[in-house]
Amino acid sequence: MQDYEDRKPRAIRFFEAAYRSQMEGDLDTADELYRKSIALYPTAEAFTFSGWCRSFRQEWEEAIELCECAIEIDPEYGNPYNDIGAYMIQQGLIEEAIPWLEKALKAERYACPFFAFYNLGQVFEEIGDLETAEDYYRCALEENPEYTLARVSLSRVLASRD
Repeated sequence: MQDYEDRKPRAIRFFEAAYRSQMEGDLDTADELYRKSIALYPTAEAFTFSGWCRSFRQEWEEAIELCECAIEIDPEYGNPYNDIGAYMIQQGLIEEAIPWLEKALKAERYACPFFAFYNLGQVFEEIGDLETAEDYYRCALEENPEYTLARVSLSRVLASRD
């Protein structure tokens, strides 16, 4: 067990390097480094961010599978639920995204619920329920008043209802 715990600092370094590579647009390096991190010490974060990396390439199936691995490790981590919902939206699976986004909001460990609120707003705007979309966009802005996408989307919904 001690050997396994000893791997954690190296895994974190790989994860951090992967994230930097991903933010710089070097997806191949990021993907390789996320894999190394997971091989040393699998975490929900590493699986989720690896899935996020795959989503940049529109590798939706792989991205979702990686998020499902994250959920297996830590079902209270909200990010992978939101990400699965977002990937479904990207694929046009609008209504299928709803339960995943709702699970993100129920997760105990989710620091950015404004993303799930915003994504639910997108879903309901897409299916034509503008009142519910408005509510979700407002919730996103309550969580993060600086979230420009939610502000723009709320303005669009309000303008279309006039």
